[in-house]
Amino acid sequence: MAKKPAPDETAAPLVPRAGGVDALREAAAGCRACELWERGTQTVFGAGPQGARIVFVGEQPGNEEDLAGAPFVGPSGKLLDQGLEAAGIDRSLAYVTNVVKHFKWEPRGKRRIHAKPNAREIAACRPWLDAELAAVKPLAVVCLGATAAQALLGRGFRVTQSRGELLERTGLAPWVMATVHPSSVLRAPDDESRRRERARFFEDLAKLAPLVRR
Repeated sequence: MAKKPAPDETAAPLVPRAGGVDALREAAAGCRACELWERGTQTVFGAGPQGARIVFVGEQPGNEEDLAGAPFVGPSGKLLDQGLEAAGIDRSLAYVTNVVKHFKWEPRGKRRIHAKPNAREIAACRPWLDAELAAVKPLAVVCLGATAAQALLGRGFRVTQSRGELLERTGLAPWVMATVHPSSVLRAPDDESRRRERARFFEDLAKLAPLVRR
């Protein structure tokens, strides 16, 4: 049985120093830096070209991503793809990943319901994200939702206050933007709200188009 991680352990010792994204993905498959591996079906690492212009960072894989072993393949991923297409951004220019690489869930009948990762789990997984950004070297990083934004931009960052703004944060990438997670658009309470939130989300993504065309 695998040893339980100590509170101060992270994935840092597992991160390979060379080999790029492929080497990172292979190493992350056996990550046990926090307890989430015990519940997730598998590690869900980032996907996309190593030379991607934009890295999109979400919170964690969902149920469909956990089963498929790939990020943003469910409804949220489809909405993201639609937004990129509407903005005229080639999907092949994007790399998608999450702050946490295992699905955290709670049982509800026969369903597995998303549970928000805690600070310990986010910190344990952070070395993988840092290594992905170092390997890809994107022009822009887009934080999808509050968990991703606060993990990368600080706990005091508020998406509601700075949504859609292109920020110069050279520690991460030349440009950083925070917007809502596409799952929040899909959870809007009625059709009109979903149409409105979808339009706002697409407007945020459209601001990235001039960057990738340079």
